[in-house]
Amino acid sequence: MRKLFLAGVLALALMPFSSASAFAAKVIAKIDVSSQTMVISQNGRVKYKWRVSTGRSGYATPRGTYSPKWLSRYHRSRKYNNAWMHYAVFFRGGYAIHATRDTKRLGRRASHGCVRLAEQDAARFYSLVEKMGKHNIRIVVQN
Repeated sequence: MRKLFLAGVLALALMPFSSASAFAAKVIAKIDVSSQTMVISQNGRVKYKWRVSTGRSGYATPRGTYSPKWLSRYHRSRKYNNAWMHYAVFFRGGYAIHATRDTKRLGRRASHGCVRLAEQDAARFYSLVEKMGKHNIRIVVQN
């Protein structure tokens, strides 16, 4: 039994970082840039599917696997004219998943690289990150 346990631990340790991280995460937020959707799965079960807006032409949304770095409930962008970015979950530098008031553009590329959500969806995701803890969330941005 002990050998089997140790073999399992070794297998996890040898996994690439992104696979091991995704395995350990309780919540996975997958952003599909080509379909402009975000799917939230918890313990392997889909909980939510939302329309998003990612980076428009000339402003790419970074691809990869991330953990939330910091949260800002009433954020305003210093870079983009004090832009309204409530319920911001920052995952790479100045890139965040956040609320937008421009809901007519959800479902197509419209941002400067962030992932925009309807306010109620952004609030729900923000609350989930707070509840579960940043270390239990994986954000996957893919085509």
